[in-house]
Amino acid sequence: MNGTNWDEITDFLVVGSGAGIVGALRARALGRDVLVVEKADLFGGSTCMSGGVMWLPHNPLMRREGVADSVEAALEYFDTVVGEAGPASSRARRLAYVHSGSDMVGFLESEGLRFQRCEGYSDYYSGVRGCEGGSVRGRSIEAKIFDKKRLGPWQDRIRPGFSGGITIYTGEAAPMSLMRTRVGLTVVARVALRTALGRIRRQRLVANGAALTARLLDALLRRGVPVWMESALTDLVVEDGRVVGAVVRRGGRDIRVRTLDGVLLAAGGFARNKEMRQENAGGRRISDAWTSANPGDTGETIRIAMARGAAADMLDEAWWMPSWITPDGTPGMCLSERSKPAAIIVDAGGRRYFNEAVSYQEAGQQMYARERDSGGAIPSWLIVDSWHRGHYPFGMAPPGRTPKQWIADGWMKRSDSLEDLARQCGIDAGGLLKTVERFNRFAETGVDEDFHRGEGDHERFYGDVTHRPNACLGPVAKPPFYAVALYPGDIGTSGGLLSDEFARVLNTNGRPIDGLYATGNCTASVMGRKYLGAGASIAASAVFGYVAANHACRAPEPDGRARATN
Repeated sequence: MNGTNWDEITDFLVVGSGAGIVGALRARALGRDVLVVEKADLFGGSTCMSGGVMWLPHNPLMRREGVADSVEAALEYFDTVVGEAGPASSRARRLAYVHSGSDMVGFLESEGLRFQRCEGYSDYYSGVRGCEGGSVRGRSIEAKIFDKKRLGPWQDRIRPGFSGGITIYTGEAAPMSLMRTRVGLTVVARVALRTALGRIRRQRLVANGAALTARLLDALLRRGVPVWMESALTDLVVEDGRVVGAVVRRGGRDIRVRTLDGVLLAAGGFARNKEMRQENAGGRRISDAWTSANPGDTGETIRIAMARGAAADMLDEAWWMPSWITPDGTPGMCLSERSKPAAIIVDAGGRRYFNEAVSYQEAGQQMYARERDSGGAIPSWLIVDSWHRGHYPFGMAPPGRTPKQWIADGWMKRSDSLEDLARQCGIDAGGLLKTVERFNRFAETGVDEDFHRGEGDHERFYGDVTHRPNACLGPVAKPPFYAVALYPGDIGTSGGLLSDEFARVLNTNGRPIDGLYATGNCTASVMGRKYLGAGASIAASAVFGYVAANHACRAPEPDGRARATN
């Protein structure tokens, strides 16, 4: 497209408004003109709907609080959990992630963002057999609660978060689920007081992912970065093998934007694109109706880049999240419920087939593996007894209160006997009875001889630390019994464009496409096919946005790496 007539000229164009906009903020701080475009009418993407946590080894908050960690330990953890995972998780990309992540936190703090550690939110494979280098105290941080009134006219353009107006830190969610204990009640009281005071003061407090994206937007606005909403990328402009601009559809017309330093794609994955998901399902049963990703997660950006020669990988992978589907069709994430005592997950044969308390990513993978090998795992069934229902929340229902409508709608099954519960669910009753008998013996000894449930530090974090002898094991014994169907839902796809340690998009020959960068869920993850800790996906999006800006704007690398050129 030589001789293109340009409508706008900027140094650095960022497509998307999730955590990848760290790249926009960094480029502006380095003195570049920056433009952010977002196709939706709300700012924040899937980041805004998330917990907003970032998994960042050896970060400044850890160092200030004396939490032991090192680059070497983080890389050992990568190696023992992820292993060899192809170019998306190369040694160079892992090094860039660890070094630049720490550097990025310092930069964001200098821009006015405020964070706190998620104390005790253990790495997802910490304490798991065969995995080394994990942190029991956790490497995750989250943005502090933010009053979005500070955004002025932008305050109503932030995508709503998941907490429904409750100002709760993500690190408080697990202890809050123990609301019948002293620790749980303390957290409940703290969250309730914080939420009430915010309303009394007429603040518009947001937490979690909404707090992170609101703080990033606040920093962008203070830096004078223009943000175009309802502006969709429709094409990239390539001249002599270099991406020199983009075409953006805004206000009913195509605007050609010239970019002097580069284009950063940070527009998410394709969880909501039924066609793309089916194309990459590999014969698996999959549905875009099971995802909790934001409505704009539709993959056009990936296709645009691939049409311009970009390589892609792991398009069959996602950030899986075992989910129930409510009567209105909305997916609900199953997290702490399956990690607590007196709960099991079984297939149609009534058999357990994995450690129910593992990370959500691995849980979804286990569901698909079981379906492939034996069948009957989609759906699987989460079964709890009345002791569980009396002690722990289930979805949004507090302990001891099971909404009658759940039973009436048939969404939750209930029975005084396991045999009848199995009949209602279409589960083999004999298989279920044998499984429960065996599981209950494990609960008595505190040792899961089949799947080692409760051995990992993260498993215990979401379990019940007051329960002995195992925080995650308790007998399924007290009627009535309850069951809910579980599907391999997700919170976004995790495969996409291949990029290198400088966030440059690679072509199908493995060479960087000059002028084109990518981060977040539109890329194949640096985590490979694993999820290392809370906020691994959000952190990678932010870190490689930061890396991209440094490279495009020719800033020094934090670890002294020589800057690569084509």
